Amino acid sequence: MLPPLKIIKQGLHRTTETLAAEMAQPGGAMPEWSALEWQLASVSAVVHGVSPLLSGRCMWQAPGWQAFLATQREHVALRHLRITALLQQIDGGARRAGIAMVPLKGCALHALGLYAPGERPMADIDLLVREADAIPASRLLQQLGYVESFRQWKHRVFKPRGAEPPVVLGEHRDTPINIELHVRIQERLPVSAVDISEQIHPLRPEAGLNGYPSTGALMSHLLLHAAGNVCNRSLRLLHLHDIAQLSRRMSPDDWNACLDERIAGPAWWALPPLTLAARYYPATIPGSVLDRLRVACPTLLKTVARHQNLTRVSGSDLWLHALPGIEWSRSLAEAAHYIKNRFRPPQEAIRERHDMVRTQLWLRDQPWVTAPQRRRVLTLLTQPVPRMDTMHAVRAALELSPV
Repeated sequence: MLPPLKIIKQGLHRTTETLAAEMAQPGGAMPEWSALEWQLASVSAVVHGVSPLLSGRCMWQAPGWQAFLATQREHVALRHLRITALLQQIDGGARRAGIAMVPLKGCALHALGLYAPGERPMADIDLLVREADAIPASRLLQQLGYVESFRQWKHRVFKPRGAEPPVVLGEHRDTPINIELHVRIQERLPVSAVDISEQIHPLRPEAGLNGYPSTGALMSHLLLHAAGNVCNRSLRLLHLHDIAQLSRRMSPDDWNACLDERIAGPAWWALPPLTLAARYYPATIPGSVLDRLRVACPTLLKTVARHQNLTRVSGSDLWLHALPGIEWSRSLAEAAHYIKNRFRPPQEAIRERHDMVRTQLWLRDQPWVTAPQRRRVLTLLTQPVPRMDTMHAVRAALELSPV
């Protein structure tokens, strides 16, 4: 029997905000949580991707807590070895095939030395190629034993042939390493796409794996990815930690490259994630950068961003929202288009939902996901509906791997 959802919601909020404070400034007093709250703390750490980072950083001696964090770090370290070996295979194959690829986000942060092996989890490997190289790149992945699992408007997802993820709470060394193949770097916020692809492609590409053109380009990608997640209410504390860690290394010239308007226009979308990063990691984001972005950011979004917290824009907010991210609309016409898509989703969105049901463990046997969209939205408008991904983690914490 699960505890009342109201209790779970309150516990996730409390543990998420406390863990966020501990991540930014370790050494805080151990909270006086109940046994249930410590279990929900493990959920919050997993949902936000920070359980291995907390190992060695958070010294609280609650029963089972340190063992849980240490085990998570061990699994991430072992998985990192597998990811490194796979990247070497991809690099060799891409060199032979004459394909230039850019390993994105987590791979690039590790390459810069911002994280040691075992600290930062990577759910998958993201690769960017030019559109002309998409077919050869797909062929290369198939030669490495991968099959296309599904495709979305942002990327194509490949998984190891015949692989199934273990049913566990958090990170596990045997979790299959999926590969997401991108030909563009873009996010819908919430309807119109922001595209920064030309900022991310290498200036002088070479066959094999290439780095980002600059630290500013990497930050721009982290910010756009975080913006998409804020808009969709799926931000993770790990995203803010990445931004804060990289910001500490950036010069004014790096920030100018990051916010260069000549390629993708004003980076109005960067203010909400940077505002959150500045709130949880004080003194890491230059005030001049925030001031610059406030000029470009729409008034409504700027106002909402000023009052948001991590829980509200992440999986720690237990309830689904009927119109998540509508405040990102930059005109009444875009807001109307967004509302129309929520009630009558286009075929692309319907197909993507079916692909998610087919491939995501936490969506299996969930009739809510396949219910007609009109019924789903009307239900969301009239009663609280819990997030299935978060509830999957809650059940795992309470039934499979209790702290």
